[in-house]
Amino acid sequence: MINEKLPKIWYGGDYNPEQWEKEDWDEDVRMFKLAGIDVATLNVFSWALNQPDEETYNFAWLDEQIDRLYQNGIYTCLATSTAAHPAWMAKKYPDVLRVDFQGRKRKFGGRHNSCPNSPTYRKYAEWMADRLGERYKDHPGVLIWHVSNEYGGYCYCDNCAQSFREWLEEKYENLERLNKAWNTRFWGHTFYDWDEIVPPNALSEEWNGDSTSFQGISLDYRIFQSDSLLECFKLERDVLKKHTPNIPITTNLMGTYKELDYFKWGKEMDVVSWDNYPAYDTPESFTAMRHDLMRGLKSGQPFMLMEQTPSQQNWQSYNSLKRPGVMRLWSYQAVARGADTVMFFQLRRSVGACEKYHGAVIEHVGHENTRVFRETAALGKELAKLSDTLLDARIQAKVAIVFDWENRWATELSSGPSKALDYVNEVHKYYAALFGENISVDMIGVDEDISKYEVVFAPVLYMVKTGYANKVKEFVQNGGTFVTTFFSGIVNEHDLVTLGGYPGELRDLLGIWVEEIDALPPEEKNQIVVKKEAGSLTGSYECSLLFDIIHSEGAEVLAEYGSDFYAGTPVITCNSYGKGKAYYVGTCPDTEFLKDLVKTVCEEKGVKPLLNVPKGVEVTERSKDGFAYLFIMNHNSSVIEFEISEGTDLLTGDEFNGTVSLDGYGVMIIKK
Repeated sequence: MINEKLPKIWYGGDYNPEQWEKEDWDEDVRMFKLAGIDVATLNVFSWALNQPDEETYNFAWLDEQIDRLYQNGIYTCLATSTAAHPAWMAKKYPDVLRVDFQGRKRKFGGRHNSCPNSPTYRKYAEWMADRLGERYKDHPGVLIWHVSNEYGGYCYCDNCAQSFREWLEEKYENLERLNKAWNTRFWGHTFYDWDEIVPPNALSEEWNGDSTSFQGISLDYRIFQSDSLLECFKLERDVLKKHTPNIPITTNLMGTYKELDYFKWGKEMDVVSWDNYPAYDTPESFTAMRHDLMRGLKSGQPFMLMEQTPSQQNWQSYNSLKRPGVMRLWSYQAVARGADTVMFFQLRRSVGACEKYHGAVIEHVGHENTRVFRETAALGKELAKLSDTLLDARIQAKVAIVFDWENRWATELSSGPSKALDYVNEVHKYYAALFGENISVDMIGVDEDISKYEVVFAPVLYMVKTGYANKVKEFVQNGGTFVTTFFSGIVNEHDLVTLGGYPGELRDLLGIWVEEIDALPPEEKNQIVVKKEAGSLTGSYECSLLFDIIHSEGAEVLAEYGSDFYAGTPVITCNSYGKGKAYYVGTCPDTEFLKDLVKTVCEEKGVKPLLNVPKGVEVTERSKDGFAYLFIMNHNSSVIEFEISEGTDLLTGDEFNGTVSLDGYGVMIIKK
């Protein structure tokens, strides 16, 4: 349970009363109560209001809002306001301003515009958190601290350059080790003094975002910047803990956001929270994968859905409305995958600036007679009825997918073999195949214990860090099934190639040697021709993108290429290793192959779908206190039917045994 003061699924969202007049506040509260809202996030971007100058702090407005909400049964998720520094600070202390990738010094403006290594920013952010902690430590309405907001963005200023050198010196201890890790004898880059090192950007090593002359330098800078922003979070967290050791602390993450290593961040947060904003064409499986990834940051601990829109975004290319029923459906999708809150951005639409057309519970019309408000209020009643039934319920998955940010950075910084190789997309292809079979999946980092799983997938495991190959070998030796793909086992954690033949440290586990890697335009296809039928794998499939030219060194060849000069050579292999098996997929296969592969691998290990349902129906299960709660969610717009054994729908109280129908965009939660 996130906080025992509110023992239910929290329902609410971002509220900015400081943008409105006093006469609006009572009406807001009236409508919040109608909608069943019990948590409001305050103070996200109010630093300039809280601190009008260097010496003055003004929290009277915030006192009034927290009190007003609490007196009406609404708790506060209290933000620290440090996501956008005040204009006076930028004017007086320009070291707080970032320098961008092109080497340009920022002016005041926008948000997320602070240098994470600015001593001024860190000092004033810590002071702000300290004053908030002291002021509200005993307020009964404060449920949780929300530090800053959506951390992100890199800086390349002189502060960051100096901090980077210090970070490198701590990591490598001496320049000899650094030069070796970066392979600096290439292109005459040997460093003889720490001060010779500069940030890799458009003025030095990089161009076009992910293109770099030196992958080792660029990889370390990404790790450093992620760590720097995390240090900012920890500064505020630690001072808040001094005042309120029993109030949980979070910051809102952004799913598969590229620039921060969220597995490191998750370890430092009391509870993970994130903001879910799928586009009109985002597959339901991709949103599900992000939910599972956020749950995985703390080894399966329930998370917070901190933000979603009740209706539409305003910043995407096409800001389509959520169709009637979809907001409810997607809210339950979050709960089904581990969320113990359902929260929105925003509770009332802004009147001006760039988010004035972002959806809200209270629209610009200002009353409750809207479709969005009616749907919001209906969901609020359902969540109140569920009470604490689902709180802290866990998902018991026997299948895991490895996701690693450093591996992602290294893969996408690689100078070859294909610009079309996208790490997240490749991971999602395997996730989507499992999602389509309604097989529960944990998204895990490389530090996670894998012994509890039956099957572990590690698509594009390009980087194999020290000790990880042995961890995987032990898993397979003891009976686990491991599945990896092309462009795996290539480099170590410094992005230096593991010599002796691909896939490096995984070569003996997989029983293969990859001699060459062919890369063709995505429209160029080859064929996967099954040589020995296994489970659902049979016949021929299409493949594209990358094509490993493989020699078996003991692995069983399950399929061969159908064309090109490597026709008849292995493309899919399976190697017995100890009590387990290690599969290798040497190309990017089509969806039919992946569907058949995951069915085959899972059936071999006795991992079954949670329920047999029509296409477009998502099924997950959370467990608690000896009960299982089966979530059945219809992403189709039409009615579907399926068979279910005995169970009771928590949302309606209906009991089922046999054929069941579910409306388009409908949801059931079956207690078993």
